[in-house]
Amino acid sequence: MIRRYRLSSYLAGAMAARTGDEMSGPALLLVGLAVTGSASAASALLAGITVSAAVGGPVIGAMLDRAARPGRLLAGALAAYAMTLLLILLGLGRIPLPVVVATAVIGGLLGPALAGGWTAQLPRVAAPDGLPRATALDALTYNVAGLAGPVLAGLVALLAGAPAGVVVSLALILLALPAAWALPARSSPEGGSVGASRGAPATSIADDLVSGFVAIARTRPLARATLTSVVSYVGLGVLVTCTPLLGDAAFGSPHSGTFLLTVLAAAALAANALLAKRPGLLRPDATVLASTLVLGAAFALAATASPVPLVAAMVVAGAAEGPQLTALFAVRHREAPERLRGQIFTTGASLKITGYAVGAGLGGPLATWSLPGAPLVAAACELLAAAGYLACGAPSRRVGGRPPRSWTRAGSGT
Repeated sequence: MIRRYRLSSYLAGAMAARTGDEMSGPALLLVGLAVTGSASAASALLAGITVSAAVGGPVIGAMLDRAARPGRLLAGALAAYAMTLLLILLGLGRIPLPVVVATAVIGGLLGPALAGGWTAQLPRVAAPDGLPRATALDALTYNVAGLAGPVLAGLVALLAGAPAGVVVSLALILLALPAAWALPARSSPEGGSVGASRGAPATSIADDLVSGFVAIARTRPLARATLTSVVSYVGLGVLVTCTPLLGDAAFGSPHSGTFLLTVLAAAALAANALLAKRPGLLRPDATVLASTLVLGAAFALAATASPVPLVAAMVVAGAAEGPQLTALFAVRHREAPERLRGQIFTTGASLKITGYAVGAGLGGPLATWSLPGAPLVAAACELLAAAGYLACGAPSRRVGGRPPRSWTRAGSGT
């Protein structure tokens, strides 16, 4: 299967889907404000399409793990998410707002498929010895999407109106359908297609969900990487929310917050581009801890709200956030059991989204209370995340005494 499906197809599909996803939130915010004239209604749409990710992620992942052709299921999730965006666009101003928000909540259940659902399929696309480089390139698509999505949403809305932003967003997601549909089938132990060699799954989805959470909790490297990333994203959510006020204090304009986020995303993109060229440069487990500590230092520097230190803080934060994501994926690829891989990736994505949402909810009140205090709280979250990592201790040996696989052998089998 590896020879018939090119990594470039995977990366193109993942980038289109993730850019559309990153664009959809700001686009919904803009169209909600344009149609209803209410900031509360606009924020309700954005909250609706993100709040249900924590529930949808594990379920979508379990279904991907049970599917003989997970790419077909992933393509269906992409199509349904795009359809949800279209229904929201058509319903705004025509049907009651609570119904539109409920539609967004239902669509948000599929959100993790656009992130972790893709990444879980990477070992079936990349050769085992090429997985570290493929992991860095995969993380790179997140950085590109995070950089391009909001910019595209604002640009399209400016040139063609707010509804056009939602249309372009769902069009990008639909562009990813062929790459998702063609993803390799799951292979049986005998080397054939799993769909031809196995019957109905022996366990229920509920059993698989329990197994997935147990696998994350009991596999120490997975548990500590997941805990660290989720708490770290609480801090990131706090910082992102207060960037308009930081930009106003440093440069005299709240719109400068967009510039600061662009600097952060660009630095993350550059860091992951370097890792893609030198995949053996960093060790995943150590990188998760080190990058979290660097994020804490960067957020503390941002508390100065002075122009030069603030821009430097964003550069340092991006240079840490990019490798943190790559290292997190590497740990999951290395440690996740094959039969639970999709669930572990989508569950991890859901938990990170939830952590980010918690931080974003705290960031506004914190910045109102004390602008320097908000980045310091974000830095404290990073220190708490690092403390959680250390509290989990050194990685344990696998069942039967076999040590964990190195990053260079990740994905070679279970």
